[in-house]
Amino acid sequence: MQEVYITRMAKFLPYEPVSNDEMESVLGLVNGKPSKVRPIILRNNGIKTRHYAFGAGKETLTNAQLTAKAIEILYKDKEELKEMELLSCGTTSPDQVLPSHASMVHGALGIDPVEIASFSGACNTGMQAFKYAYLSVASGDTKNAVATGSERMSKLLTADKFQPEIDKVNEIESNGFIAFEKDFLRWMLSDGAGAALFQDKPNPDGVSLKVEWIDMTSFAGSLETCMYGGGVKEGSELIGYTDMTAEEWLNQSAFSLKQDTRLLGENIVPRGVDFLETVIKKRNFDTKSVDWFLPHLSSEFFRQKIHEELGRRNIELPLEVWYTNLSRLGNVGSASPYFMLEELMNEGKLKKGQKVFLMVPESARFSYTYALLTVV
Repeated sequence: MQEVYITRMAKFLPYEPVSNDEMESVLGLVNGKPSKVRPIILRNNGIKTRHYAFGAGKETLTNAQLTAKAIEILYKDKEELKEMELLSCGTTSPDQVLPSHASMVHGALGIDPVEIASFSGACNTGMQAFKYAYLSVASGDTKNAVATGSERMSKLLTADKFQPEIDKVNEIESNGFIAFEKDFLRWMLSDGAGAALFQDKPNPDGVSLKVEWIDMTSFAGSLETCMYGGGVKEGSELIGYTDMTAEEWLNQSAFSLKQDTRLLGENIVPRGVDFLETVIKKRNFDTKSVDWFLPHLSSEFFRQKIHEELGRRNIELPLEVWYTNLSRLGNVGSASPYFMLEELMNEGKLKKGQKVFLMVPESARFSYTYALLTVV
């Protein structure tokens, strides 16, 4: 295994930021009524602005287009882009079931044949793409690789996606509001794409990030589904859309994103710290060495929860070393860790010798990534 360096980072955010007061005018009113939970969710999640890949009078950008734009920013020009040996893409929100997301990004770039890899799931897909790119270069299979994390959640959150379900409910009772598990995520998620270039040599000028290690795990063997789309939950069982009728797809908003907030609250923090204890032991890792801690937070609500749990386990990661951009960019799922790294790298915040530690939790069925990078 040879040393691997992140030599460039880039991000693409569509259009201008959308404020909390503007959200419902963009996403629309379900059944013509303002959401009852929107003010509560926004107060807890701490997000002030986010980006959407569409708006009144604007071209709707696909996930593949967002990702391609981030990659194009990564390179100086089309000629340099031709040197890419591997394209590794992760997303929660591909534009279609088939072809794969990486195939569509490759198509949007319009470049010569290149090896591709696609990862589907939720927040950790960006880090799965990240690790695949790292391992490709570390093994010597390629000299360079591009990894991406991207989301275009907004089109799953628009009011029209829920109207058939509301119409069905209104036949039975005068309710007019979608269930909390579905409304919750409408005010949490946003759009954008991040990209990282991995190479077998560091930058001759400026800083690079040497990848020390990346560790991942899943708790799906013992925990049920928490966040999901393309199906419905019956008790603890997830019923996928292929076992539903086309009528049920509409009447139950099967393709909307849903979150079991009870399961989320009970498990997301303690299971993540359980795995961190395993990583610390495996890597003989002293968290006191960390200069920058980049936790992917879905909500500011979890900042203090994580900090308190770390304290209970005697794991030292003081709030002074935490760095997030959730309030400005929103929760962009698989792209969020890329956005934090991009800001540190491109805004001159890093100094050689510093340690950068990433934490990426995923609530879909509880999986986690930790990664350690050294500034060189």
